[in-house]
Amino acid sequence: MKKTQRLRIAVIAVLTAVCCAPAFAQTAAPAPAQKTTPATTPTATPAAATPAAAQKETPAQKTTPALPAPAQARAAVAPVVPAGVPTPPDYVIGPDDILTIVFWREKDMSGDVQVRPDGKISLPLINEVQASGLTPEQLRLNVTEAAGKFVEDPAVTVVVKGINSRKVFLLGQVGKPGPFPLGGPTTVLQMIAIAGGVAEYSKSDKIVIMRVENGKTVSHKFNYKDVTEGKNLQQNIDLKPGDTIIVP
Repeated sequence: MKKTQRLRIAVIAVLTAVCCAPAFAQTAAPAPAQKTTPATTPTATPAAATPAAAQKETPAQKTTPALPAPAQARAAVAPVVPAGVPTPPDYVIGPDDILTIVFWREKDMSGDVQVRPDGKISLPLINEVQASGLTPEQLRLNVTEAAGKFVEDPAVTVVVKGINSRKVFLLGQVGKPGPFPLGGPTTVLQMIAIAGGVAEYSKSDKIVIMRVENGKTVSHKFNYKDVTEGKNLQQNIDLKPGDTIIVP
């Protein structure tokens, strides 16, 4: 009896194992499926790569292209324009005036020139150019036009460095007779002071200013004593280039 019972128990155990195996397999199967489920699929990799690609194409991060070498050279070559002397509103260039002619990007053509007695200046390549009787702006335009035959798109600047053509002459009983430059507005009294004042024994009440107006020579009287005392101040006129002051 005991052997029979043992045999029955073994058979039941075997049958139970065979019958329960499929059910156990069905309950255990979902575990491996979780490894490939879409919810656990790594999606961070494309998202992380997307900003990097977008940054490469962002317009704000694009660098400005460098200027071509010739353009950089033209932009870098800026001439140093020297300071000139103040010029009166009615100033025109005359003999002995000193000018600085500046050519942008043409350093060899730039330099200081002095107006010759014939009223002309000499420039490299251009040769002679009439300057006397012209304003600085008129001379600039003439030089630009002349240089255009030899230089592409010339840019010219004319600077007045010294005014020697505007002169006033003092004769007679003054401290330093001779010619004096007239660089700006100057009265008769101021010019006499520049010349060292009147001499002790001069006839300072009979000073005369000789001037050429409209092709004719005219004279203006000047009483030094009256003006210094504040009388008849209308005699203390502004001088003009070419005036001659005579102090007897």
